[in-house]
Amino acid sequence: MISTGTDAALRRLLDNGRARAATIDPHHAFLWDALVEATEGGKRFRPALVISTHDALGGTSPDAAAEVGAAVELLHTAFVIHDDVIDDDHLRRGRPNVSGTFRARGRALGATDDGAAYGLTAAILAGDLALAAAVRAVALCGAQPDVVRRLLDLFDSALHTTAAGELADVRLTLDRGPVSLAESLTMEEHKTSAYSFALPLQAGAVLAGADAATTARLGDLGRAMGVAFQLVDDLIGVFGDPDRSGKSATCDLRTRKQTPLIVHARSTPQWDEISGHLGHELGDDELDEVRALLTVSGSRAFVEELAEQHLALARSGVAELGISLDLLEAVTVRRLTVVDGREVAA
Repeated sequence: MISTGTDAALRRLLDNGRARAATIDPHHAFLWDALVEATEGGKRFRPALVISTHDALGGTSPDAAAEVGAAVELLHTAFVIHDDVIDDDHLRRGRPNVSGTFRARGRALGATDDGAAYGLTAAILAGDLALAAAVRAVALCGAQPDVVRRLLDLFDSALHTTAAGELADVRLTLDRGPVSLAESLTMEEHKTSAYSFALPLQAGAVLAGADAATTARLGDLGRAMGVAFQLVDDLIGVFGDPDRSGKSATCDLRTRKQTPLIVHARSTPQWDEISGHLGHELGDDELDEVRALLTVSGSRAFVEELAEQHLALARSGVAELGISLDLLEAVTVRRLTVVDGREVAA
């Protein structure tokens, strides 16, 4: 899905960063290596959105678009690394993530806390490095100064919005009374839509010289697309096969994430039984039980329908602007994970 130009730009950014790290300290070079590994294995649809939008709107700055696409991917990597810290996860796509890798290094160095502090430190720093590299790449992308300024404003807005969404994601897990569906959806829009969809779509438009109305419209479509994507991700976070999705099927339940799936379940007769499965690690039998309850309650079907509504809005909008629907379908619908005989978009 990612273009050759963006692939090369990302590799160049990572290689340059490692070269700088190697001149400072070998352990810092190890940290950069872990950061590089964190960029591997994804679908890279965010850079593809930048390129597709730029091309669809008649852009003539392919090199700058490739650099900005690479920057968006690095921004994603930063958020993934920090998100794993927030969720206390040490695996990503079935293998140790940055914190998991450096926990093991900490143990090898004689840490008395199972390497936890070293792993946490490394993950925070790696995420910071990725974030700084992303902003630097935008600043040096080669576009005209006024375009670079607009791009930096877009990145800054996405950072603020995503940070607010991540904070809300944790805040809503606190025992302060029932969370409304509107609150849950706003949290999901903020933490996912802003940087994964609205940002790359709008960045591609700005690079193509699109007018303000078109750029704003793409922001709206990106938010709809992002909510659909996150709703599907929530389903995978409970019903998915971790071996195929690379995502834990118990983390959201263990951490009491107030996703629309759980918010809807609270309004059903099955809630008392469902709530007993939240807040602790689940065995296979318990996971099967809560999956069955979330299905019987109608919560699973509710979220599937809500995702389709947002996706339909995004489909119609991107079609009007001439952006490839194939790309939209690929990142929201066609990655399928089979769950107890059913297919769930991943």
